[in-house]
Amino acid sequence: MKSLLLLTASGPLLILTSHESLRDQGLLDVLRRKGIGKFVAFEVPLSLARERYGGHFQAVESNLHETDDLRVLDFSGQRVFQLFRFDELGSPILIEQS
Repeated sequence: MKSLLLLTASGPLLILTSHESLRDQGLLDVLRRKGIGKFVAFEVPLSLARERYGGHFQAVESNLHETDDLRVLDFSGQRVFQLFRFDELGSPILIEQS
């Protein structure tokens, strides 16, 4: 499982995904179907997301099944930016799908 911060045109999203990589075509297809084709992403250490979100993380994680590609952990940009510092995140990954 991965935890990813996506900076999209409509705002930041923190997601959990069962995909092994952000570059996995299946994950990119799911995001594109949701209208997210262009974004900057940062991997968030799973342990850090679990610690910062506590019970909410557990609830979202427990609903992530093999048939589910992705779950939104947080869509409040203000909260995401308050909970994580940039130096806690992985290197930025730029994705632009046509």
